[in-house]
Amino acid sequence: MSSYKNGHSPDADGFFNLDENVSIITGAAGDLGADIAMTLASRGSSLLLSDLNAEGLEEKADAIRRATGQRVECAVTDVCKVADLKAMAAAAMDAFGRIDVLVNSAGINIPQEAMDVTEAAWDKVLDINLKGSFFACQAVAEHMIAQRSGKIINISSQAGAVGLIRRAAYCSSKGAINNLTRELALEWAQYNINVNAVAPTFVETNLTRPMFEEKEFRDYVRANILFDRLAVPADISAGVLYLASPASDMVTGHILHIDGGWTVH
Repeated sequence: MSSYKNGHSPDADGFFNLDENVSIITGAAGDLGADIAMTLASRGSSLLLSDLNAEGLEEKADAIRRATGQRVECAVTDVCKVADLKAMAAAAMDAFGRIDVLVNSAGINIPQEAMDVTEAAWDKVLDINLKGSFFACQAVAEHMIAQRSGKIINISSQAGAVGLIRRAAYCSSKGAINNLTRELALEWAQYNINVNAVAPTFVETNLTRPMFEEKEFRDYVRANILFDRLAVPADISAGVLYLASPASDMVTGHILHIDGGWTVH
């Protein structure tokens, strides 16, 4: 793994070089997870893609293989089940013999007014967004600790820093992800593991597009983003690439906001 960590500064091309790296991406059947996976593969990383959607997972994997020529394996995973996450990490080790990067991209949002939030909705959001991310970190860190290196990137949200309407459970989960990221950075730095998070604003995907059909919500979002557009997956993938690459070797416990300026006002 080319890195500052071996005592040698990379050249300009090496800043974002992921040759010989192995990356796990959860939620990889979704638009954002798939774009992150494609970006890391285009920089040389082999991949273990994880998602509960088996058909979508294979479709994304085939597209990445064709586009990049990289080796891509798949693991159908329910991130709410610790056993599945341990099996995911084991599958990566069996296939590649190491794990260099984990991107926790699996996530869900169930928009509801606070007084309408049900116990089932609360549990689902917290289980996927928080419990799933933590136990994925734990499962992968076992192997990163043994190899004394690794990069973990949690996908948080601007909702971890500011309140968003109709998102009590979601905001709670992402605020927790931010502090979890800091705590794991403290514990695992001794093993040369960087733990960071990317916190996007609303990203235009197939999942979020129906939200913007509601004019009131669309106007609310556009009024808070300083640029005259929504984020797209490539905006977020660029931040993940930085945190996965040798360029960020001195960065840990950081929450990288890619929010179009939402959280500055």
